[in-house]
Amino acid sequence: MINKKYITYSFLGLLLSANSYAQFTISNGKHMIEISGSVSGYYNHRLINADSDNQSKNKDRFKLRDAQLKIDGRIEDTWEYELQVDFADLAAGNSGLIDPENPGLMDASVTYKGLNFMNIKAGYSKLPYSRGSMEPFSYSPYWQRAELVRGDLFSRRDVGVTLSSDFWKQRVNVTGGIYTGMGEMSLKGDNDSSGNPEFVGRVDFAYPTRYRNRDVDDRHSPVPMFNIGVNARYANKRQAEGRTLPENSEGEYGWKIINGQKLVYGFDASFQYKGFSGQFEYHRIKGEPQNASDPLFQGLTYDKTKGYVLAGGYYAQLNYFVKPWNTILSARYERLNLNDLATGYSERFSPAIAYQIKGYDAMVKFQYFNILKEESIDPLRWKEQFRLGFVFNFK
Repeated sequence: MINKKYITYSFLGLLLSANSYAQFTISNGKHMIEISGSVSGYYNHRLINADSDNQSKNKDRFKLRDAQLKIDGRIEDTWEYELQVDFADLAAGNSGLIDPENPGLMDASVTYKGLNFMNIKAGYSKLPYSRGSMEPFSYSPYWQRAELVRGDLFSRRDVGVTLSSDFWKQRVNVTGGIYTGMGEMSLKGDNDSSGNPEFVGRVDFAYPTRYRNRDVDDRHSPVPMFNIGVNARYANKRQAEGRTLPENSEGEYGWKIINGQKLVYGFDASFQYKGFSGQFEYHRIKGEPQNASDPLFQGLTYDKTKGYVLAGGYYAQLNYFVKPWNTILSARYERLNLNDLATGYSERFSPAIAYQIKGYDAMVKFQYFNILKEESIDPLRWKEQFRLGFVFNFK
């Protein structure tokens, strides 16, 4: 039997939320549910290398990037939960691989806030590593994150437990947790024979006030604001003799999960002032594969490798919000070394423009990609790319 009192509270909650916060909300006074989502798509045009074997493959296309539904819930001040699904990625799951930037399931977590000094989150969600990875995509003028933080070198989400706390009016934030270490592959329910977890931690500091996790200074902050963060993660996935990691767990570059030890560390810095903003992020990876025949060793002997291999890089981004035009201008430079045992490194330059029809909820975005230099082990079929499309968020 339907509770009439509940329906009344829900109806009132809808009216109040619609008038006061423009947020679709259902509430009975103790339990509040907010529903939101997004739809986005683009047209992509590529200029293929003249010496590429197949000139027509994956050249130009329309793509539905997002078709998301998100449910946020709060029960009094004690519990919070989040469920976020992208139907576009679920429908495209035809290769057995999971796109780390756009997995079908994006969040399924519960947070307990009953302790005064610490929050405890459990479930599947973003990992507290890399500012560029954690930033909500809906606030970005780009169609794609920097290659370094897209999730091909280290996972962006996983199943586990996260502890977090903040100090000095949220100027200092401390977050850490323990996870399966399988990243987005944890959605398949597989684990590796070691069963060892991954440990992830991050600390960031903001001044003079707490800092929003967004690239663009859309409020034209009258006072210069700064934020710096350091983070690290470690996993030991040495497999027992005769055992191997689950299929496709190594990722596109062989770095995602390795049969051995993997340490990743990095830092980031950002600022906002009068519409100008900037971000810089650096990461370094050290892998110690267990087997001398591991592809990361590039077929070299121990005398050359010393039993370990390095990777990493950085990106820098500058943005300006032209308030009278409701337009974001941005430019990003990336440098990436996928393997220090292989020759060369890659460089990419990518400017972007986003025109806000209705803030971040309705935008037209354009991004240009230019491959300035390629690493010998990662030759691409294309040199330039143009991506134009729209974003619509509802809530």
